[in-house]
Amino acid sequence: MNDQNKEYHITEEINDGFSFKENKSYLKLSFERIAFIFFIFFVLAIIFSSKVIFLSLKKVPEVNKVLKKENFRSSILDNEGNILAKSVPIINLGINPNLVINKEKLLISLKLIFPNKNFDKEMYGKKFFYVKKKISPNKLEEILLLGDKSFIQEESIARVYPNGNLFSHVIGQIDNDNNGISGIEKTFDYELTTSNAPLKLTLDKDLQYLIKQELSKSKEIFQNIGSAAILMDINNGNILSMVSLPDFDLNKREKITNVKYINRATKGVYEFGSVFKTFTLAAGLEYNVIEPDTEFKNLKKRITCAGNSISEYDDKIPSDLTAEEILIRSGNIGSVRIAEKVGIENYNEFLQKVGIISSLEFDIQEVGSTQMGKWGKCKLATVAFGHGIATTLLQLSKAYSIISNGGYDVNPTLIKKDKLKRQRILGENISEIINPILRKIVSTKEGTASFANVKGYEIGGKTGTADQPSDGGYSKKKVNTFASIFPTTDPKFVLAVMLDEPKANKEFVYHYRDDRYPYKGNWRNTAGWTTVWITGQIIDKIGPILATKY
Repeated sequence: MNDQNKEYHITEEINDGFSFKENKSYLKLSFERIAFIFFIFFVLAIIFSSKVIFLSLKKVPEVNKVLKKENFRSSILDNEGNILAKSVPIINLGINPNLVINKEKLLISLKLIFPNKNFDKEMYGKKFFYVKKKISPNKLEEILLLGDKSFIQEESIARVYPNGNLFSHVIGQIDNDNNGISGIEKTFDYELTTSNAPLKLTLDKDLQYLIKQELSKSKEIFQNIGSAAILMDINNGNILSMVSLPDFDLNKREKITNVKYINRATKGVYEFGSVFKTFTLAAGLEYNVIEPDTEFKNLKKRITCAGNSISEYDDKIPSDLTAEEILIRSGNIGSVRIAEKVGIENYNEFLQKVGIISSLEFDIQEVGSTQMGKWGKCKLATVAFGHGIATTLLQLSKAYSIISNGGYDVNPTLIKKDKLKRQRILGENISEIINPILRKIVSTKEGTASFANVKGYEIGGKTGTADQPSDGGYSKKKVNTFASIFPTTDPKFVLAVMLDEPKANKEFVYHYRDDRYPYKGNWRNTAGWTTVWITGQIIDKIGPILATKY
């Protein structure tokens, strides 16, 4: 029995030994699997680490944050370096209503900070809304002190215009995607979004301000619905000021659709009236069909053409006048007689030369084109005194520059350019003859522009009063214009001023610039009593700046 027990125990040892070997084999298999898995993770770690190192070493362009079209536009400056448009970093503050713990309490706090705003609808009806775009640092600090985690700060770059309305028609607008949609912002969109260099204009902020100020006063005095003025260097075409009223605040970025905000200096097309008589006389001189002292006798007070009547604006104009006197006294019939001597072909060529009926390339795209219909005998007669032809104040400024600067071609510009070679397109004697006559229109009693006779500036120019077209005919609404050049002995500047639909002011007191007593009240709604007065006030203000800086 003992032997049997002994044999049994031996069997137990064998069984135990067999069990031990099975356990040892199982542990070895698990270790190999773990080693394999570890190897796989090790390889993946090497791959991802290599990728991270590669990306960290890759050079990222430094300009991405600056030159992105949606973020950046370079600055626009005036000719003195004053900032007219600039891109600046801003913060837009928004809110996620879903993260607000106590909406009623937060609404009360927001009402205290923004008393003119109501956020009730947004707080209960939206997933996100802006509390304030371009928030000021002070307001942002007040918001942050509330300690509410639902506020979201969005860093961005905004376009700001320090002068608000002052250059609105020239600078133009951008849309919400930062694309230029009008003015300089549109024409030079590519340059402004791909370069850090500022764009420098020919404009002068001080001159712009003073001219706009006087045009604004004209609305108070003469109740005109709009106005425009262009001040330009007649020798190189640099525009020092371009104002059109009414204007608009560029910082509000509102969509402008109302036609009253049209750029009246470049886009508005008008019949300017008697300012065209200067072209008629100049064309007669250019084609050698008259001299300043050529006499026109027995001029009628009224003539007809194709059944339409043409009459003098003033019956007191003498019947016998020289060519020079016709321009000084602004005679309609005399201008028609001069144009008949010039002829259709020559007059058409002349107006092409000075830029009245030729296309004009300009630095902004809001530019109108001349409207006049077909040439004919009657068209020649009416164009001679500025009737039946509509053009822009910009083209008028160009033409007066050429006639007054010695006959040299000039292209109006808002961008400073290298000095270009000058080309004479009119006879050199034209300016020598015309400029003194324009001076007499301002300086003599026979002229129509004595209110612009500012001492020390030798101003010359021509008035224009025209009825506005309406329903196939003409209304009683006026466009009053004065195109001036100064100083007439050595012309440097042209200043063209236009008032759209002015009214006579019988209560306004006119102060003459000579020894005559002030004159109160006027029923005549003509350029000599409206636009000339405003022009004189403008030159009074800007004259000292022009004398010292230009």
